[in-house]
Amino acid sequence: MTRRCELTGKLPMSGNLRSHAENKTRRVFRPNLCDVTLMSDTLKRKVRIRVSAHALKSIEHRGGLDAYLIKAKADELSDRCRKLKREIEKATAETAA
Repeated sequence: MTRRCELTGKLPMSGNLRSHAENKTRRVFRPNLCDVTLMSDTLKRKVRIRVSAHALKSIEHRGGLDAYLIKAKADELSDRCRKLKREIEKATAETAA
């Protein structure tokens, strides 16, 4: 399993550790990933996904998982989240009709 946020697409970055003596040592900056279970109001079921703490704050800010996925671009979502987004769009279209 890659260390990648399923919603924002955040990946590990690389850089240098710099000591007081200015020695350069390569290091990895990993995203703060959390395994969470979120409720989808439209589908009325729980969804388990691996997201960064930043994405979790964004979900809360936008008003839930459904609102976040509807507004998110498909190219930065994982395959599972793209499928979930299509299901949510389909369910909202059915309830509106």
